Amino acid sequence: MVDPVAAHRLAYRLLFAALAALILFVRILPLGAVPARVPGPDLILCGAIAWVLRRPDYAPAVLIAAVLLVEDVLSMRPPGLWPLLVLLGTEFLRSREATLRDLPFALEWLVAGALAVALTVIQRLVLAVFLVPQVPVGMAALQTVSTVLAYPAVVLLTRFVFGLRKAAPGRIDAFGRRI
Repeated sequence: MVDPVAAHRLAYRLLFAALAALILFVRILPLGAVPARVPGPDLILCGAIAWVLRRPDYAPAVLIAAVLLVEDVLSMRPPGLWPLLVLLGTEFLRSREATLRDLPFALEWLVAGALAVALTVIQRLVLAVFLVPQVPVGMAALQTVSTVLAYPAVVLLTRFVFGLRKAAPGRIDAFGRRI
């Protein structure tokens, strides 16, 4: 017999992977002949942060790292750095999930934005140390700003379309541990 809690958790993990695959598929489609002046937001980063802040058990570290590693390969970026940084950032949030759960949305948005900015700055610094060619600073800053501005839309989508809510205080998982 299938445990309904485990099946529910697996369904949300598969949903996260499917949404990431859809975002990557749309991103690599040749939709325009002219490059965009303003880069689009990193929706996978927004989704990972939103899912970790709401239900950390639905977005395990291995899934986040695998999705971002595939994104690195498909985007032809240096593989491994961005997944490592996002993994460290989401694990930082995961370790503080109990305290961040009770924050109002404005402060949650501020935390997510600060994390996105910090990850971008650290990535640029590491790439600069190893003399890896990078996009111009202005483009990276615009992408980070658009990512921060897209975060509320991603949270609304996960909340009202996919039904991903924050765990209630005192709720326990299938193993009897507090969520």
